[in-house]
Amino acid sequence: DRHNHSFALGPTHEEVITDLARNEVSSYKMLPVLFYQIQTKFRDEIRPRFGVMRSREFCMKDAYSFHADEYSLEKTYKNMYEAYSTIFKRCGLSFRAVEADTGAIGGAASHEFMVLADSGEDSVVFCENCGYGANMEKAVSKNILSANEDSLLDMEKVHTPGIKTIENLTDFFKISGDKFIKTLIYSTDQGKVAVLIRGDYDVNEIKLKNYLKCDFIELADEETVKLITGAQSGFAGPVGMKDIKIIADFSIKNKKNMISGANETDYHLKNVNIERNFRINEFADVRILRSSGELCNICEHELKVCKGIEVGHIFKLGKKYSNAMKAVFLDEKGEQKVFIMGCYGIGVSRTVAAAIEQNNDENGIVWPMPIAPFQVIIIPTNMEDAKIKSTSLDIYQSLISDGIEVLLDDRSERPGVKFKDADLIGIPLRITLGKNFLQNNKVEIKKRQSGEMINCEAAEAVIMIKDIINKELKLTDS
Repeated sequence: DRHNHSFALGPTHEEVITDLARNEVSSYKMLPVLFYQIQTKFRDEIRPRFGVMRSREFCMKDAYSFHADEYSLEKTYKNMYEAYSTIFKRCGLSFRAVEADTGAIGGAASHEFMVLADSGEDSVVFCENCGYGANMEKAVSKNILSANEDSLLDMEKVHTPGIKTIENLTDFFKISGDKFIKTLIYSTDQGKVAVLIRGDYDVNEIKLKNYLKCDFIELADEETVKLITGAQSGFAGPVGMKDIKIIADFSIKNKKNMISGANETDYHLKNVNIERNFRINEFADVRILRSSGELCNICEHELKVCKGIEVGHIFKLGKKYSNAMKAVFLDEKGEQKVFIMGCYGIGVSRTVAAAIEQNNDENGIVWPMPIAPFQVIIIPTNMEDAKIKSTSLDIYQSLISDGIEVLLDDRSERPGVKFKDADLIGIPLRITLGKNFLQNNKVEIKKRQSGEMINCEAAEAVIMIKDIINKELKLTDS
């Protein structure tokens, strides 16, 4: 800082909370236990963007649970899942809870809570029939393994000068991408591996990394590819490949007479077949799902894919941190056991941003009632008029007394400016006192979301507002 003192910014606090539990929780009688915190968190974002959606500093709610056994963790995990689902329902958000990769946090399993919005950075895969859901890093679909009935044809080498990409190969051979085997060489901390996948699919490197149980994975460089295959990148293939583990996606398992690289620059092989021409070490699901046409692995209905914004994430951490930090307690036999842990986070500021992304129109924000900064705005069109001013203040005080969050726009601005600002801010309900009030003692109530106008007696306005708010809040609880 400016005084040249060092300090730490917390991106996440698993270690800190584990140390706290290690020092404060000594017996199984004190378990399970939950530690909560709501505070500022930090991320070293390369490119902060989207306002508070992806920023280097944000507000987050964390919770960490400590357990004596897996059963206790499972129970708390389910409770947190239900609690988070209820929270986001009450926020008036359209969301999905989906299976997710645990990433750097680690652990056995996790779920993300994704607000559905076209502006989201992540893709969400879900089944409307059975409720299955996962993010794109974790999503699986039914593997269609039916083979064609063609007999095996003789393999032949074809000269393909400078033709490397699937797009160019499909044009050259005049066939679709599903007839090709794409061969990719990866470098990992466990050695090199060749991955085979259907030409019209892409490798999901998160799935591959998890399958290999490695900590590091990246596509091999040009020099490594040439050393292993004898050819430039774009011409690798499984035939004749030696001294390297070959993993194939299920998408090529029953395929016949495929086309692959020949491990010779500017050449490909036609009519390549598994077992006859090459062998696979292992089959695995390592592909990215497509945006349409995929079937649910559980019920076989078509999966939906849409964009989402992550607002919450829960993890079964297991013993990752307690083992590493030697965080132990005494069980009923007086023996030392390491804690079994879970962690649970909600991005508070991100939830606000996600709500705006999901609820807006050409005039501005359309806040869901439960999280609106104010539920009602009162707009007197002329604060110089004694009747308008007096009644506006009476309605304002009555709503406050009834616990309604209300804003009174007492500025000396034209009515149009006040209306525009109310729509821009997105306050759900607007009460206007203008000419109709002076002439007929009627106030106008406008619903921001639907645009519906309701005229009522000034004396009835508070009752009418309370009724509308109660109905909307009950909808978010249902």
